Amino acid sequence: MYVALSTAVRAQVPFGKPRPATPGDIQLGIKRLAVLGSVLYIAAHPDDENTLLLTYLHNERNLRTAYLSLTRGDGGQNLIGPEQGENIGVIRTQELLAARRIDGPEQLFSRAYDFGFSKSTDEAVKTWGRDQVLSDIVWLIRKFQPDVIITRFPPDPRAGHGHHSASGFLAEEAFKLSNDPKSYPEQLRYVKPWQAKRLFWNAFTPGRFQSNEKPSESGTLLGLETGLYNPLLGKSYGELAAESRSQHKSQGFGVGANRGARMDYLLLKGGDKPQVDLVEGIDMSWNRVPNSERVQELIYQLNSQFVPAQPTSIVATLVTLHREISQLDTTQLYVRTKRQEVETLLQQCLGLVFEALPLDYVGTPGGTVDIRLTGLGRTNFPVKLTRLRLPQLGRDTAMAMPLKANEQHLFTMSAKLPTNLRLSQPYWLEKPIERGLFNVSDQRLIGLPENPPALTAEFTVEVEGLPFTFTRPWLYKYTDPVEGELYRSFEVRPEVSINLPERVYAFADNQAKTVEVLVKANRANVSGTLSVDVPTGWRVSPNSETFTLGEKYQEQRFTFSLMPMSSSAPEGRLRVSAQTPGGRVTTGLRTISYPHIPPQSLFPPAEAKVERLNIVVKAKNIGYIAGAGDDVPAALRQMGCTVTMLDEAELSKDLSRFDAIVVGVRAYNTEDRLRFNQDKLMSYVQRGGTLVVQYATPGGGGITQSGLKVNQIGPFPFTVGRDRVAEEDATVTMLNPSHMLLNRPNKITDDDFKGWIQERGLYFAQDYDRSYESLFSMNDAGESPKLGSLIYANYGRGHFIYTGLAFFRQLPNGVPGAYRLFANLISAGAKN
Repeated sequence: MYVALSTAVRAQVPFGKPRPATPGDIQLGIKRLAVLGSVLYIAAHPDDENTLLLTYLHNERNLRTAYLSLTRGDGGQNLIGPEQGENIGVIRTQELLAARRIDGPEQLFSRAYDFGFSKSTDEAVKTWGRDQVLSDIVWLIRKFQPDVIITRFPPDPRAGHGHHSASGFLAEEAFKLSNDPKSYPEQLRYVKPWQAKRLFWNAFTPGRFQSNEKPSESGTLLGLETGLYNPLLGKSYGELAAESRSQHKSQGFGVGANRGARMDYLLLKGGDKPQVDLVEGIDMSWNRVPNSERVQELIYQLNSQFVPAQPTSIVATLVTLHREISQLDTTQLYVRTKRQEVETLLQQCLGLVFEALPLDYVGTPGGTVDIRLTGLGRTNFPVKLTRLRLPQLGRDTAMAMPLKANEQHLFTMSAKLPTNLRLSQPYWLEKPIERGLFNVSDQRLIGLPENPPALTAEFTVEVEGLPFTFTRPWLYKYTDPVEGELYRSFEVRPEVSINLPERVYAFADNQAKTVEVLVKANRANVSGTLSVDVPTGWRVSPNSETFTLGEKYQEQRFTFSLMPMSSSAPEGRLRVSAQTPGGRVTTGLRTISYPHIPPQSLFPPAEAKVERLNIVVKAKNIGYIAGAGDDVPAALRQMGCTVTMLDEAELSKDLSRFDAIVVGVRAYNTEDRLRFNQDKLMSYVQRGGTLVVQYATPGGGGITQSGLKVNQIGPFPFTVGRDRVAEEDATVTMLNPSHMLLNRPNKITDDDFKGWIQERGLYFAQDYDRSYESLFSMNDAGESPKLGSLIYANYGRGHFIYTGLAFFRQLPNGVPGAYRLFANLISAGAKN
């Protein structure tokens, strides 16, 4: 059975330099031993959690606390890079784990895929699959066994997002079902039915998410003073919560610390009625466990015996406590959890450090890896290392080695990895994603934030005559010249990786394009044959190549010529594979690396979309001002354009050389250089240039009241609103079908709005000057028409366009109609 890891256990899988436990940490750990209560907080996305309330519950109330985010944030925008979809979900998963390392609670997920903005509970639940996600929540309630469940959102439109309201709705349903053995009985192989005592909504004033104003809700409403100061931590919970919240860097959610008073409110939604507190009347003591009187006495002793300057003062009592807990009913979750907490406290008080450090961060199934196992004690308390075990490799060594103070013991060995090791692909990405759900077949994995370690080492020590085993994952430790000592997870990779530089090869004509394929060795001395398969109607030359790579990480680049055999060549997938003596490889390698998260390696299929577009592009020389990260420049190059990225130096030059300038998504929120070059851009338009501005957001990251870097984006006034159309197949009405942008050089028809993904657009223009013309009307079902998805104005001899249409999603995914429309936008100033 998989048991959710405690905070203390998670701290042993560090990112960056691990922080040693302070006396304050140990004292908090002792206090936490006496509390047998738990809270599960449920919301929809990374960043939805109330970090202040979580921090308070874990560190002040000493409750075992977890945040269940139904999704991994896959549908959101990315402020720090070009990743979208499941790749931004991987980043946000790690950002949540970074947040939890600061505020303390555990992190859980369901299988729900964030498919983008949703305007209703019904749409979200239907897309995810009501039964599947409800099953996940029931599973995690049964597994975590919370006394209290708290939702962040109400199950109604006040939540502001269909995913938000759906998280509240599904949590309320799961609260009712989790104790019914007839509901999802297949789970009972691993867990038992469980009934939380109460369900609360972490109420907020509608429209004021971060407000601490008391909401005007009827019913049992509790107020909690969460803005307290913890002297053992040396910080207020507001300060800790701000540090935690600021880990959501891909969303630009850095916040300042709140050091004053703060009230949070809980509205009872189910269960028995308390008077003043969320766990009122719930026995939070060891009385919940039969025959635990001696355990309670020992925990009381720990509190009186602990000497901060001499943490070994409680080691003997910890050992006795561990022995007593082990004699209780270990089928109870709290017994197992508290025993693990005792082991962590013992390790902290003795200053024990155990590491399993491979000398490289990559291995392949069946390959050989050199590894160092290190053990270190930091006190003079008698500790004996009695066993080293590598369970996945069948290696087991008995010994009797005293761990003297500050004397490091090093064991080096060469390990042959099992041939059946799975690749280090995140478990939720091993199979293709269904539209609204990750495909995870192993029930025991559901909920885990990341893969269980594939390779571990077990260190058994004897303390006061009792054996204790500490399990450590394999971690690669290295030194960065700036950051110092860092860690990253050990990765299992295939023998080679096959990378394509483009996700889409789009052809505006029948001329051949070069396809580059990069083959990278993940072990030394690997050779094989590289093959390229294309759909019927396409030609590739050559269709195979041989490779020989003598050194690990050596790369070899191959070029293939790809062309459609006619203008009617069908779209399809180009697939590359490598045949080696060890088998067939069909995956690439993508490593996502940012300073605030550990490197994450993914193994996507080695394939790309190929399509023959019915498209004409008149603009050839494009300047691009990068915003918050997107792949539109690559799509422009696929259209046959030459793209120059406009940094400060390029912006200082003559802009008249460009047929069009395109501004990336959210650039007007994030790029200070636009503040100082806005007049130059407007002059460029006035003199005959074409400026296409992709969406900005109305708030955050700017210097103006609107959150923008400039007071006015275009030559005439308009504001950026919050209108969006989330239904990707929403009907689009052309308001002026004869407009040049809909006719030159490509005739835009209804067919060009077929096959769009995730959404039509977001952050539409509103309150625009009469000098602008709106080209489209569109709306989600049941809503009034939205007119600001694309506005156009003549300015002098040039053309200005603002668009909230989601080109940043459509173009990288090869949506033909989006290519045709964007070609018209950038070609607005081209001569016929």
